[in-house]
Amino acid sequence: MTALPGPKPKIAYRPDIDGLRAIAVLLVVFDHLRTRILGGYIGVDVFFVISGYLISSVILTEMDAGKFSIVNFYERRIRRIFPALIVMLVGSAAMAWFCFAPSELDAFMRSMLAALFSVSNFLFWHQAGYFDAPSALKPLLHTWSLAVEEQFYIFFPLFLMIVRRWLPSRLKIAIWTITGVTFLLACVEVRRDPTAAFFFAPLRAWELLIGTIVSQRYLPAIVGRIGRNLASLTGLLLILIPAVKYSATTPFPGLAALPPCLGAALIIASGETGGSFVGRILAWRPMVFVGLISYSLYLWHWPILVFQNISYILVNAPPGSKSVKVAVFAASILVATLSWAFVETPFRKGRFRPARRPLFLVNGAAVAVVAVAGILVAAAHGFPARFPPTAIEMDRYATYDPSAAFRENVCFINAHNTFADFDKARCLADDPTRKHYLLIGDSHAAQLYPGLLKVFPELNISQANTASCRPFLDQPAAIGADCLAMWNFIYRDYLPRHHVDGIIIAGRWGDSEFADLGRNIDLIKQLGIPVILFGPMIEYDMPQPHVLFISLRDRDPGIVDRHRTNENLQVDKRLAELARKTWKVRYISVYEDLCASQPEMVAKAQPETSAGCPVYAVPGVPLLFDTDHFTVEGSVLLADAIKARNQLP
Repeated sequence: MTALPGPKPKIAYRPDIDGLRAIAVLLVVFDHLRTRILGGYIGVDVFFVISGYLISSVILTEMDAGKFSIVNFYERRIRRIFPALIVMLVGSAAMAWFCFAPSELDAFMRSMLAALFSVSNFLFWHQAGYFDAPSALKPLLHTWSLAVEEQFYIFFPLFLMIVRRWLPSRLKIAIWTITGVTFLLACVEVRRDPTAAFFFAPLRAWELLIGTIVSQRYLPAIVGRIGRNLASLTGLLLILIPAVKYSATTPFPGLAALPPCLGAALIIASGETGGSFVGRILAWRPMVFVGLISYSLYLWHWPILVFQNISYILVNAPPGSKSVKVAVFAASILVATLSWAFVETPFRKGRFRPARRPLFLVNGAAVAVVAVAGILVAAAHGFPARFPPTAIEMDRYATYDPSAAFRENVCFINAHNTFADFDKARCLADDPTRKHYLLIGDSHAAQLYPGLLKVFPELNISQANTASCRPFLDQPAAIGADCLAMWNFIYRDYLPRHHVDGIIIAGRWGDSEFADLGRNIDLIKQLGIPVILFGPMIEYDMPQPHVLFISLRDRDPGIVDRHRTNENLQVDKRLAELARKTWKVRYISVYEDLCASQPEMVAKAQPETSAGCPVYAVPGVPLLFDTDHFTVEGSVLLADAIKARNQLP
């Protein structure tokens, strides 16, 4: 490989880059549709590299020619971003008005304002919490990436102008330095605070700057047909393999974001000096077309999916079903094509392309109208008068806070605190006058605490819980330092030195965890301590209060059944058999206690669905406050059922 001199004097159209855009957006869409591409979120990182490459090429070429203008630059950004974004926001707002409960509409309008002013990454970063509303109720969650990109482009041209003015010979060093520093910071932060690493624009800057490095040829050029083919094929594999192998549990971005970013860079760089086999595939017309509509496709696919799952706007089928995936994909392609043809293109080129002044006036007026509408709806708290009072009662649980009842940040450690915050004296307090039971596990264990505390006052219930962390010893380091610290302390320090009459284990179990669970049960039994194992939770595909809101709003009780998932029933049966026949420990099934046998006190929790599970803990109070965690009243209901069946102590 040999170095090539300086940036190109002219930016030539690259159909292969549109094809690369197509791969990026399809990975994101397929990830959101719950296909086997569980790591498709890396498509956003590919987009960042492409954006950094293209925009750096334009800015620095214009600067070299003495023609760069900040006003011209932001005019191009407005033409590219705002018309399609505003249309999507208006369309989503119309759907939200009909589909969302007042609190959800209020939250939507706040996210709309954040998206409008390119700060939605900060909003969703601030909102992120273990019991925060799930992404299924956030139609504008995907706008975080647009905000990150726009924040980068507020400062990047200014940075280039300053460096070129005062340190013109140090531009290459400056770009390499910032790329390296922001990458290292991202690698550190993804371990310390993954949410901040994901949403914080400076920690994503290195991804866009990789595109700048390629555009300015700060690396040796890839020359020769063999070199281009090897580089582009390697680049494609560096994108596709993470897309298939990564999952929601992969620490990301940080180091894990490097392969797809390097992959995008290799594909782009190999096309700088000639064609390749991968380049020809990417330049295939259908791929190029998807690349052309990729921005609108990215904008529209997520709101369409969210509103389909909430209100079945396309097909009457459960979320995740094949018919939903096909319908959402087809609708997204159709709407994206219309948006590209009738919104994006006219504002960017053609005889109807508005001049700068009309462009600024039209977009400014549109932003003002949308902003005022959002402020008015938010100020009216989502206009609750639209719905029946019974439905509004369910909406109040959209902001339910279980932190005090679960002893969050004290005995239940989550992402916002560390094992150092675990109050050993309070959470593991001794009381020689009562039998001592230790409750260990994740949030599915923490939710049991308020019910056990109230219904079994004769027991001393200790608590050691860590969010998204199963109570297993010797877990992989990637699970997190606080998770490892908690269970090292419990198993190796606390239990060998303290008397415990029984250990209650609960968690959000999956089939892949049965072997580890069995090993840890054996470890506890070797210490001479009896084990009580809780089975999986009743779960819904969206927060149960929202499901009840829709059911009451539409006067359709069957909606509740359609949103309850069934996978945990099979997990419950397999765990029960293992507990009783293999591990030989006491097993408590939430399904048996609340749904199957219907003890008398559970039967009072009316109305019930046809499946037999109660939907209210007590009249007017839902069983769950989100998709899979009890309200305090729900926790008490289960504890009452446990006591009635003599399952504890």
